[in-house]
Amino acid sequence: MAVQPQTNQTTATGTEYIVRCKDVVKEYMMGTQIVRALNGVTLDIVRGEYLSIMGPSGSGKSTLFNMIGGLDKPTGGSVFINDVDMAQLDAQELAFLRCRTIGYIFQTFNLIPVMTALENVMLPMIFGGLSTDEAIDRGIELLKLVGLGERLHHKPSELSGGQQQRVAIARALANNPQIILADEPTGNLDLRTGKEIIELLRQLNKEQGVTIISATHDLKMVDVSDRIVWIRDGRIDRVEERAAVEVRVGDVEGTPG
Repeated sequence: MAVQPQTNQTTATGTEYIVRCKDVVKEYMMGTQIVRALNGVTLDIVRGEYLSIMGPSGSGKSTLFNMIGGLDKPTGGSVFINDVDMAQLDAQELAFLRCRTIGYIFQTFNLIPVMTALENVMLPMIFGGLSTDEAIDRGIELLKLVGLGERLHHKPSELSGGQQQRVAIARALANNPQIILADEPTGNLDLRTGKEIIELLRQLNKEQGVTIISATHDLKMVDVSDRIVWIRDGRIDRVEERAAVEVRVGDVEGTPG
């Protein structure tokens, strides 16, 4: 399937952007009212960086996350992934791009209860056209990578929350994605386990070069992020480099938005 690039995302200085959001607007109908969840967001994400999107509940960070992941389409503006305008793709092309380019990690894990850890990890590979034998081999390799080599045949109910999230991370890596989107990946985990998951994501970012984009309330993410995008009222409030961040009480509040 041919998904053709639409714009040049490499700058004159050699910086390569894997994601570009240009004047992104998202509106929803709430009864008879129009609610603008995103109001002209422009953001460039560098290939290989670890970026955290942070903000209060209802700020628009989860909406922006969904735009970048192709889980929803903007009302206005454009989102480019690897030079491809997501809004111009039909359903089949969009599914192909998501399968091959993006891995998803969700707060609630979203594992299939009747499947083992290995079967959950294999599923995206089977959908992607890999043979069963190849999917088994790669699934075992990925579960070993996230520290679950001894838990291949355990179902989600037989795993702790941290172990389930590790399975979800292995599944997100199944088709060698260039981008991992993590939506509140530590939201359902205790402090220690959440820290382990954050460190694992950073390790994958450094060692495999995968771009990680996380929508989060977890201030521990600041320690591992290359940049932090703060969103408020559907707009980017500021973008900060990790070294320049001063965590201020009250900047992040409430529950996931």
